[in-house]
Amino acid sequence: MQVSYRIEIEQEVDGRFLAEVQELPGVLAYGETAEDAIAHVQALALRVLADRLEHGEGPRGPMSVRFETSAAA
Repeated sequence: MQVSYRIEIEQEVDGRFLAEVQELPGVLAYGETAEDAIAHVQALALRVLADRLEHGEGPRGPMSVRFETSAAA
C-alpha cells in the first residue's frame, strides 16, 4: 500500500518557511529555508504515522509513504 501526503510550503513575513501536511492535523514545522522546513515536517509526519501504527490506527501490512510538495498560494 502506498500512502501519499502533500506538503504545503509558505514563507512567513519574518522570512521563515512553514511546511504543513494537511492530511495530518497539527503536523507543521518551521525552517530557515524551504528545504529545512520540509525535512522537519517529514520527520514529524513519520513520527505521527509511527505512533498511529503502534496504536493500531493505521493500515496493516507493508506500506510506503510518499511526500509531494507544493507552494501555498
